Amino acid sequence: MRTSLIAFSLLAAMPAAFAAPASAQAVPAETVAIDKARIDAALQQMIASDRAGGVSALVWQDGREVYYGSAGFADRAANRPMARDTIAQIYSMTKPVTGVALMQLWEEGKFRLDDPLAGYLPEYANMRVYAGKDAGGQPLYVPAERPITVRDILRHTAGFAYVAGPTPAHEAYVAAAPLALDIDLGEASRRLATVPLLYQPGSQWEYSIAVDVQAALVEKLSGQKFADYARTHIFEPLKMDETAWRQPDTRLPRFAAMYEKREGKMVQQDAAAARVLNFQDHKLTPGGFGLASTLDDYQRFARMLLNGGELDGVRILKPATVKLMASDQLDPAIEARAWLPSKGHVGFGFDFAVRKGQPLTAEESRGATGEFFWDGMASTLFWVDPANKLTAVFFVQTLPYDGTLHRDFRAAVYGPGYKGPPGD
Repeated sequence: MRTSLIAFSLLAAMPAAFAAPASAQAVPAETVAIDKARIDAALQQMIASDRAGGVSALVWQDGREVYYGSAGFADRAANRPMARDTIAQIYSMTKPVTGVALMQLWEEGKFRLDDPLAGYLPEYANMRVYAGKDAGGQPLYVPAERPITVRDILRHTAGFAYVAGPTPAHEAYVAAAPLALDIDLGEASRRLATVPLLYQPGSQWEYSIAVDVQAALVEKLSGQKFADYARTHIFEPLKMDETAWRQPDTRLPRFAAMYEKREGKMVQQDAAAARVLNFQDHKLTPGGFGLASTLDDYQRFARMLLNGGELDGVRILKPATVKLMASDQLDPAIEARAWLPSKGHVGFGFDFAVRKGQPLTAEESRGATGEFFWDGMASTLFWVDPANKLTAVFFVQTLPYDGTLHRDFRAAVYGPGYKGPPGD
């Protein structure tokens, strides 16, 4: 059960105070006017096309709520509609929360971005890198040419794996089981450090377990358990009262069911299996997945980012830190970027994809240059759009990940032909 759960969990985003990139500070080429009927129709079509069991969305613009809507069922078997207070598993939308936690410690001077990771987590000294196979078919490993840095784990350039794959290094990752739920973050980090890297640090972008290493680093630098740190430094200050890795049993009646596409039809998963992650105690508090949240809670997190790190008089990050996280951190020489280009005309910052320019094709999702965003394995999505002073959160529980839902929701928010301000 534990192994299948981990695999399931992984195959699974302005006020003047926020100094956004120059391209995002320009007056938008087009005005974004929220059309409630258009968004309502898009959500309804997602249900009618059987791409989702239930969907909901919340949009803020110019400091006020401009849209809330839902369609379908949080639990179709129980005839329970998707509601504003429905609690959903957000999977990789956990990652930006972890990035914010680590960058708070950066602001405190606890580390420098280009410090070797091994200076804080010694297990990452002397890493090996997979270098193919010899003439006899045996794997070759070479020393890392440079240390993994903290910047590497923030932008997915460390060389770590995440799931099973074609190389012996992937096999070693699976065997090490660094995300088993019965171990803590310290043990997860130690297990990971025994696994050879897939490539030389800094040479490629590869989505990875790096954000769980960020969480381990938060624990090491703060002296607090990661869940406690996130609660006291992010969730409680932002009044994100219903966001947690471990949810109290009293919230179970509001928890959304998970739906999986099987043979062309959306099938509701067994409720008990889908809720294991959030309603049972585990030693592991992952940095890369595991949070469950509500639309309003996560929208508060997004609004904090839009406001340059502050919400309702509570400062979480400095404006310059948010700008840093929301700026492309990938050197042009990093050409190998796995599936990142499928997200559109983007680069990658610290735990966010960053939109670098107007959509390059009609099929690409709508959005504005300077926007930063991320999504989750169950097809959830959020983004922060400084150019239009807009944030959006989209909840759904659809497996496997379905990017067409994001394309249609974004087209409904912006209008199908929106291009936004120019970029690079």
